[in-house]
Amino acid sequence: MKNLLDALILGVVEGLTEFLPISSTGHLILAGDLLDFAHPGREAFYIAIQTGAMLAVVWEYRTRFFRVDPQLWRNLVIAFLPAALVGLLVGGLIKAYLFKPVPVALAFIVGGLIILWVDRGNRTPRVESMQAMSVLDALKVGIAQCFALIPGTSRSGATIIGGMLFGLSRKAATEFSFFLAVPTLIAAGLYDSWKNRHLFAIEDAGMWAVGLIVSFISAFLVIRWLIRYVATHDFRWFAWYRIAFGIVVLLTAVTGAVNWTAT
Repeated sequence: MKNLLDALILGVVEGLTEFLPISSTGHLILAGDLLDFAHPGREAFYIAIQTGAMLAVVWEYRTRFFRVDPQLWRNLVIAFLPAALVGLLVGGLIKAYLFKPVPVALAFIVGGLIILWVDRGNRTPRVESMQAMSVLDALKVGIAQCFALIPGTSRSGATIIGGMLFGLSRKAATEFSFFLAVPTLIAAGLYDSWKNRHLFAIEDAGMWAVGLIVSFISAFLVIRWLIRYVATHDFRWFAWYRIAFGIVVLLTAVTGAVNWTAT
């Protein structure tokens, strides 16, 4: 029963944070630590429930996904490759040393400061729509996504803010980030599932199902809300949230107010 409740909570956390520039992985690490979620396949579960969030994107944009659009798919492949290659090379080291609350908190703060710097409201976008992106634009966003391998950085934050820094409009960067999530999360899910296949057990099927379904529903709601939000707002509130949240985690770690088990 505890695993099912943990899966429900973590599924909500994943769905609410995957497409916002506040780091779903960072929130999952911190939430899992607070819940004392010590399942042997914890990291694999975190990756797997991202599949639910990814399916929410596919459903919301199903017409565009299944329409033949060579330019879109070309840009997605190009943007996907940098992080895939870097992840294969150093992914193990990152998980060994950075999947811990204090490094995540530091990444929250640094990422928040970067968002404040980039999204200052005085930039004139060079690329207004996702359809106008070039191969070079896609490659630049793909390179920016590499920073998302650091937990607490945020995949959506790296791609959206990176895209804006390279000249994309806020809406173009946000939509491309949604689409880029699909190949990225599929690849990460398949890779981690295969690597941790020995941890899968039939008795855990309910836990995985709950996490996937809940993350799908909550991510679907966030996607619809975020597209409307970016039409008239910037990301500065998310930046301040990241900074405040990171400071709270650091203070609780230093003072011992929260017994972070993996600092």
